[in-house]
Amino acid sequence: MNGLKREYRRFLLFPRDTRILIVANIVYAFVLPVIEIFVAAYVMRNSRDVSKVVTYQLAIYTGDPIAFLLNGFLLGRIGVQRLYALGMLMSSMAMLVMMSFSVLTYPGIAASGLLMGIASGLFWANRGFLALSTTNNENRNYFYGIETFFLTIISVTAPLFIGWWIEASSHTAWTAFNRNNGYRVIAVCALGLTIVSAVVINLGKYENPPKTRFLYLRFHPLWWRMSLLAALKGLAQGYLVTAPAMLIMMLVGQEGTLGTIQTVGGVLSAFVLYGVGRVARPEHRLRIFAVGLILFAAGSVVNGLLFDAVGVLIFMSCLVIAKPVLDLAYFPIQLLVTDRVAAIEGRNQYAYIFHHELGLFTGRFAGCVLFIVLSLAVSQVAALKYALPVIAILQLFSIWVARRTLIAAGSGSELSQFARANETLAHTK
Repeated sequence: MNGLKREYRRFLLFPRDTRILIVANIVYAFVLPVIEIFVAAYVMRNSRDVSKVVTYQLAIYTGDPIAFLLNGFLLGRIGVQRLYALGMLMSSMAMLVMMSFSVLTYPGIAASGLLMGIASGLFWANRGFLALSTTNNENRNYFYGIETFFLTIISVTAPLFIGWWIEASSHTAWTAFNRNNGYRVIAVCALGLTIVSAVVINLGKYENPPKTRFLYLRFHPLWWRMSLLAALKGLAQGYLVTAPAMLIMMLVGQEGTLGTIQTVGGVLSAFVLYGVGRVARPEHRLRIFAVGLILFAAGSVVNGLLFDAVGVLIFMSCLVIAKPVLDLAYFPIQLLVTDRVAAIEGRNQYAYIFHHELGLFTGRFAGCVLFIVLSLAVSQVAALKYALPVIAILQLFSIWVARRTLIAAGSGSELSQFARANETLAHTK
């Protein structure tokens, strides 16, 4: 109990607006597994076509940069916390639209995915800005450690309940013995949680970024390194979201199995990640990042070699730790580089948040197109078996890119010295 009190007192050291942001993110975290896992499972169940699952994900990724662009213009007129809440509410509405279709056609999937992408873009654009504006380089590891701790626990316990409920819905008269009705009940519950999270975030008092230009074509070389790192990260994002549902539904079991596998080992990894975030310093980020990439690559290669239930279980065991570890290291790197380059170029920080999304989209588009081409030109099995390890091995190049980026943004370079001088001057003023 003394340890818990000590951690709570540490949490109270954050400013009030930062604490509100964390609470709102934790509430919405119960919705994220539905969006990231079970919508893909819904498409897979009702189409039995992996190319449709990835088409839906590609439509989401197409909507993301559109939303970031729209958000940049809206920030001059609407509060950042209201746009953040709008993105959350729209995501639940997009799920309900998807589940209202009697037949999943490519146009219907693309339209629903585009709506979800716009919602997701509004959410992540403003979430990224709020995290940037309410934290600093010294406390960001702890901030993301707290977030990742709760997000990981929720991401592995919520799927267990959701999977159980969808399995049970096929045997329950209340849902007319129909799994799809079980999905719709979950979507309605998700809408209720997004309303709660939207109310919480609006309790904070957040300042919008200055109303200045945010569209640029030329950037400092350091930012282009960050953009390359973003593209490499985007390569695998479509697989991180869709691969678990596709592999488990094809090789292992049904929704109940999907939820159970997400839970196994997840709670332990949450405590490990909280501990890492609690004690890690900025100089540890590259090591943490490398561990996540190597775990993802190892699991992907083993799954490609075995391509059976055992291979899927090994892949999921690696993924349940690799995914949050990558986020724990990547986001502080992104925000550090954003701070540095914004200070050097004297631009609105949102310009870099928007351009970063374009880098992610480049990688996401390439990764999803590779999968769709393989599934249509060769076979669905070939796409699942070979595309994932190829992408995971290519991502290992990110370790070198991240190292070069951190060297340029960290100590010892004229660039970072100039950036720190600007930050010190601004703080003094």
